[in-house]
Amino acid sequence: MQRARRVERIEQAAAGVSPLADSGSLAAAAAQREADHYRTSVELARHISWSADRDGAIRTVSARWEAVTGISRAKALDSGWVDALHAEDVPPTLAAWQHALATVSPVDVEYRLRTSADDYRWFRACASPDLDSGGAVVAWYGTLEDIDDRKRAERALLASEERFRLAAQAAGIGIWDYDVLRDRRLWSDDFRAMLGLDRATPALPATALALVVPEDRPVLQRLIDSIGAGDADVRFDVTLRIRRADTGALRSMQTGGWRVTAANGRIERVLVTIRDVTDQITAEQRIRHAAEHDPLTGLANRAAFNRLLAEAIARCERDPAAVLTLALFDVDHLKEINDTIGHDAGDLLLRTVALRLSAALGAGAVVARLGGDEFAAIVETDTPESAQACIAAALRALRQPIVAEGMALDCQATAGAALFPRDGRAARELLKAADMALYAGKAHARGELSAFRPAMRAGMQRRASMLSVARRIARDERVEPFYQPKVRLGDGTLAGFEALLRWRHDTLGIQGPDTIAAAFDDLTAARALGERMLARVCADLVRWRERGLPLARVAINLSPAEFRRDDLFDRVMEQLGRHTLPPELLELEVTETVFLGRDADTVGDTLAAFHRAGVSIALDDFGTGYASLKHLREFPVDVIKIDRSFVADLATDPDDAAIVDAILGLARRLDIAVVAEGVETADQADYLLARGCAYAQGFRFGRPMDAAAAAALLGAG
Repeated sequence: MQRARRVERIEQAAAGVSPLADSGSLAAAAAQREADHYRTSVELARHISWSADRDGAIRTVSARWEAVTGISRAKALDSGWVDALHAEDVPPTLAAWQHALATVSPVDVEYRLRTSADDYRWFRACASPDLDSGGAVVAWYGTLEDIDDRKRAERALLASEERFRLAAQAAGIGIWDYDVLRDRRLWSDDFRAMLGLDRATPALPATALALVVPEDRPVLQRLIDSIGAGDADVRFDVTLRIRRADTGALRSMQTGGWRVTAANGRIERVLVTIRDVTDQITAEQRIRHAAEHDPLTGLANRAAFNRLLAEAIARCERDPAAVLTLALFDVDHLKEINDTIGHDAGDLLLRTVALRLSAALGAGAVVARLGGDEFAAIVETDTPESAQACIAAALRALRQPIVAEGMALDCQATAGAALFPRDGRAARELLKAADMALYAGKAHARGELSAFRPAMRAGMQRRASMLSVARRIARDERVEPFYQPKVRLGDGTLAGFEALLRWRHDTLGIQGPDTIAAAFDDLTAARALGERMLARVCADLVRWRERGLPLARVAINLSPAEFRRDDLFDRVMEQLGRHTLPPELLELEVTETVFLGRDADTVGDTLAAFHRAGVSIALDDFGTGYASLKHLREFPVDVIKIDRSFVADLATDPDDAAIVDAILGLARRLDIAVVAEGVETADQADYLLARGCAYAQGFRFGRPMDAAAAAALLGAG
């Protein structure tokens, strides 16, 4: 009888009912408990999200870690988090973590953490591995849950069921209490509220089961059945999804249970705690989505794409009939749009490219943004031809202009493609092959698709070798200028030199620039070589001046890559100033490719600055480009150099003679000096002189020579 009354009092206390309370105090107490519940649930139901690499080293941890422990997130990385553990909990925690790493299984461990208040709280660490298609671990994702209140609730249960329920209520935990011996069930008010039920709803398993989503019902049903079967496993922990009875909202419930057994092993009681973890799960999903997707376009990012490519390759290895094509896309003109119209227009272009590629390639393709103006796609088709046709169609779909800031913008991309396994069996090999094809396409087939060919690999290797050699040349100061004379055709006197880049090989001797041609297109290598070349020319001019030799103007070639840095003018003028050389002694030779690049406006400003400072500007290889007349009008040009291809056949090719005559006539009207290149015979020299060409250079007047020979020529003059 006494036990029955005690159980009745416990049930009344759990339901918030006091037999001594009047109705007014009951309402006030209920309101106070509700207010306490919502206030404390916000404080206590927060989690710490974290991730680790495949070897278990912590790589990210949410800001909540620092707020809880007072230890910076940076110190928690790798294995730094262990310092916050209670000394007694370190061995079992590390053992559980190592077991999970070794067996590639989820980890679930509880331990105490030292807090910023210099005390300890209980936390539950749960993590699961993220596996690739081959079953290998890519990363670990986990959460750290403050379970200190639950621990206290468990201890309270052992001491007093009433204290346990009160602590659970304060922590926002719902309670499902089943007295097996009496077949009596009790649901706390918090649990009913979580389910969207009113307080009068009977605590029946069928009621709860009906709210669980169909996919998760078998899990709950097995737990219910296990009690009747006498399953004496002490603890269980599952997450179930429900539809609230009142709103139909989908919620996720973390459900943990304990079975209390008698001495004979018979189950006497089952206590279940329920926590709404919907917000936590949603936050984790957002974190994972953000980690694997480009924020601007919503496409997969580079990290996710690499994983998806590895999975696609693994599928094709299992199915030899499958065809996998990797395509890389480079969006044209993005930098110009960002610089001239603004980054909002550039972002619109990128989002449009993402949408059009996804639509054109179809749902079966994987499209990603790798960064900047580079996109990628994995296309799985029946034949290589159909994949290439699909990619080519996507490129055509991109070409429809878009409107931004009231302006129509070109939308175009260049693509390079590689085929598995022909062009590479591993993801890295396939990416490298597609990148080579893209590089070739950007050089020779803008706006089109270029498929990888083995010859491209040899070309890239040659280019890489040239760049490596060029860097060593610049680093070891092996650059040596050779000087080719320019003469006045009227009297044959020396008018100046063109400084030509040469470099010294330890065994092969002096080498020409063709051996490192790729370096002149590389921003870093071109700048380094240009600086060494200018420094050597300035040093030679200073030595000639110190010997009392008459100085003549020296022309130096500038590659287009050197103009891609905005400090070109300052670097050149600094060199001249350091050697106390007047700017009039320097001539800069440029080709039309400088004017045709992305930064034509910047090039014009730079050349104008040189012109104002007294440095002469020469347009090399004149007549070989399509826009020379336009450039003469828009850019400061002091000298035109007639390309050797027109000079070589002056006597036999009327067309070449006509072009030379036209250039000379144009130069006279524009008051621009003319230098004819490649003059090798007296007939060529006589023809040019008769037509009013004042200057020439070529083998007839002297081959490129070292500084000593050039000094001798100056002395002879």
